[in-house]
Amino acid sequence: MLYDITPAVTPQLAVWPGDTTLTRETLMDIDKGDSVTLSTLRSTVHLGAHADGPNHYAKGGAGIGERPLTHYLGPCRVVSATVSRGGRVRAEDLALDDLDQINAHRVIIRTGTFPDPYNWNTDFAGLDPALVDALAEKAVITVGIDTPSVDLQESKDLPAHAAFARHDMAILEGLRLDGVPDGKYELIALPLKLLGFDASPVRAVLRTIDSPLRLRAD
Repeated sequence: MLYDITPAVTPQLAVWPGDTTLTRETLMDIDKGDSVTLSTLRSTVHLGAHADGPNHYAKGGAGIGERPLTHYLGPCRVVSATVSRGGRVRAEDLALDDLDQINAHRVIIRTGTFPDPYNWNTDFAGLDPALVDALAEKAVITVGIDTPSVDLQESKDLPAHAAFARHDMAILEGLRLDGVPDGKYELIALPLKLLGFDASPVRAVLRTIDSPLRLRAD
């Protein structure tokens, strides 16, 4: 079974305050008699479900197009966290007895603090840098979250991002985890090969392991 954990990309999809919202300019249109439909997209690269490039938060960091694809493809663990709005997820907030239960190089964390990607709320949760450090010790290479950022909106020093930079871990943000049970999956969330860019939108999908393939109907 496939779970599509990507919010639909429309002009109504909320972006970070002050960032570039999605617009589409139609240059040619079959419905108006043209031979093809041809359009131009303009948007922030931090759009909906997206992968941050290290150069977004670390001086001298690599662009998203230079990142290894192994960060965004492979076994992962989805785990829920009990965290208040505006809080930071700690290891003890995860629905696990021990971090050894993750047993995967990629972790997706559900906070439930950014419920509607089309209506921005400023008090979403972030990650505690100590949790990032602890996950790195467990050989985790990628962490995804269901909020626009692994740091809080008002954070200026970005301690969670700094922890990711220290460990050269990958970040996925803006995921939709509605109806996705906690458990083990295969993650497929490949960024575009945008050399030098600070992020890329992704079509993020979770595939259940060892089960017949079918697409969840939304």
